[in-house]
Amino acid sequence: MTDQSRRQIEVEERDVLPLLDIFFAFGAMLPLVLGAMVAWWASTGPWFLMALQFVILWGSAILIFLSGVRRGLSFRTEGGPKWLQLATMLALYGLGVSALAADWLNALIAALVFLLVGYTVILVLDPIAARRGEAPLYFGHLRRLQIPIALLALTISLVIAARA
Repeated sequence: MTDQSRRQIEVEERDVLPLLDIFFAFGAMLPLVLGAMVAWWASTGPWFLMALQFVILWGSAILIFLSGVRRGLSFRTEGGPKWLQLATMLALYGLGVSALAADWLNALIAALVFLLVGYTVILVLDPIAARRGEAPLYFGHLRRLQIPIALLALTISLVIAARA
């Protein structure tokens, strides 16, 4: 009979990006890039607005998802969740929801700024979390490659929205 009230987990990880994670991480950035490209191409009219709203919707969904990733990782952190993990999770969630609310209020520039802040937080804090054992080791490399794609697409979208 096993003791269901206690469990010890040993994890061995490498600083190598798993193939499936590469596919999902960079695949998730593709809609942001495509949305920014459509907004750039359309420059005005209904396609322009739909493309920007799609960038905001997709960017918010991914940011909220990444807040859940942060919370999920905190469950397996040695010694239990750390305050920075929880604060980051709440900040990412709040920024994602704020971007959705701003989009709903037709404040596209504010929505894009919320997303830019959120993705910047990930770019800065995920490598730190990886070094501290609060995220997989490869997150440090992954986020430095993945998140600049989102930041570029969001910046282009912001510039386009500001010109409109």
